[in-house]
Amino acid sequence: MERTLVLIKPDAVQRGLIGDITARLEKRGLRLVAARFLRVDRALAEKHYAIHKGKPFYDGLIAYITSAPVMAMVWEGPNAIAAVRQTMGSTRPTEAAPGSVRHDFGLTVGRNLTHASDSPQTAAEEIGLWFTAAELVEWSRDVDRWVFEG
Repeated sequence: MERTLVLIKPDAVQRGLIGDITARLEKRGLRLVAARFLRVDRALAEKHYAIHKGKPFYDGLIAYITSAPVMAMVWEGPNAIAAVRQTMGSTRPTEAAPGSVRHDFGLTVGRNLTHASDSPQTAAEEIGLWFTAAELVEWSRDVDRWVFEG
């Protein structure tokens, strides 16, 4: 079972899209195992976006993610990383597939609504940054046998 971090960013929170985005992930068949609604402080923002430090857009990215609350979540399921990224769509909303979150609700890369881990290694690092092990809930749903193979 694979896990991935999903952030519903400040623009999506401000636009009231938390329910729409989480509903798409649930309908996809993924299982929510952790969630926190929080205002991101600068220290967490800098750790999360450390890979972009020194790039021209870094300061704007930090200002953006700390500008309003975010909904941080961990989702799991078979191929969860690929499934979430496909559900969210391309980073550039105008290039995102029809039906994806970014296609349906976004216009610009600077306001692209969500973040999703891009690999198992990144997911593990990001989940550890945003959540403690105690905050990850192990559980199963009756419907899992109809969603997860094997």
